[in-house]
Amino acid sequence: MSGAMNAAFHMADVRDKRITRRRAVAVGELFAGPVAYPLIVERRLPKGDALMMAEIAGLQGAKMASALMPLCHPLPLELVHVYCAAVPERQAIRVWCECASEARTGVEMEALAGVNAALLTLYDLSKPVEPALEIGSIRLLFKEGGKRGLWLHPQGMDDEERERFKPRPPRGLQGARCAVLTLSDRASQGTYADQSGPLLVEGLKAMGGVVDAAQVLADGIEPLAGTLQALADSGVRACLCTGGTGLGPRDLTPEALQAVGGRRVEGLAEMLRSLSAQHTPLAWLSRADVVQVGGMLVFALPGSPRAVGQCLEIIRPVLGHALAMMDGLGHGQHRETDA
Repeated sequence: MSGAMNAAFHMADVRDKRITRRRAVAVGELFAGPVAYPLIVERRLPKGDALMMAEIAGLQGAKMASALMPLCHPLPLELVHVYCAAVPERQAIRVWCECASEARTGVEMEALAGVNAALLTLYDLSKPVEPALEIGSIRLLFKEGGKRGLWLHPQGMDDEERERFKPRPPRGLQGARCAVLTLSDRASQGTYADQSGPLLVEGLKAMGGVVDAAQVLADGIEPLAGTLQALADSGVRACLCTGGTGLGPRDLTPEALQAVGGRRVEGLAEMLRSLSAQHTPLAWLSRADVVQVGGMLVFALPGSPRAVGQCLEIIRPVLGHALAMMDGLGHGQHRETDA
């Protein structure tokens, strides 16, 4: 052969993805019909208790997902729950499989594999009394974690499913006033276009914030310190700064935050560094900082667009909750505008 051939398929490279809590729930049904349905529900099938065996098979199926699907990553599952429920109006058995893990990729295939294994087991135990069985309505109900956060299937779920699984998106910003400040000598001089600032603006809007100000400032302590104080005085609740957090002589954004005063939020700053380090070890060179100035929370983030995107993913689950805590609301409380 004249040259190397590239494979037509490959396992996704997830090495640079961040480890997050992942959860997925899948659902499906066995349409049993008038003969098999009562025997399943009353646990009187010739082969035994199909409902109990289906739950065991679903557990095993979820754990074997990577063995069944060649390009599926093997994951250390920390939770697998399989539930079966009778649906009399359709003479069906509805099956759910819930899977959870802390991993770099999602667990939706594990949940779907669990549902399929449970349904096939119900089919196997029911076919001696009724060969005209049907499996259907298999879909992912929702998944949580990773870059997307919470994803819900467009078909939605009923009230009982919402109560059982309690899918919850991160608390949004609920119309909170926000600002974005880019710190860069070259961008402020027009040498190159600011790319990180617009990413932060779009990210805050996606969280439900209202971006009142987006400015490009030169590196240094001033005018950043004065601008931050003015934004806090005007009622801005969250300010995301990008740039000036490295080790260069003009990287003085953390010093500007210190000059404004307020309370340092060491946990959030350390979270930014430690979780960013899952993407690159260079994150440990960052002097990212977080300070509360009156009623405003200020983040000093790295300058590169890629790092800014990663930091947005990191702060999205906690930013709205942090602002609520600053308002004196506890963990179980919500603003009147919260959904």
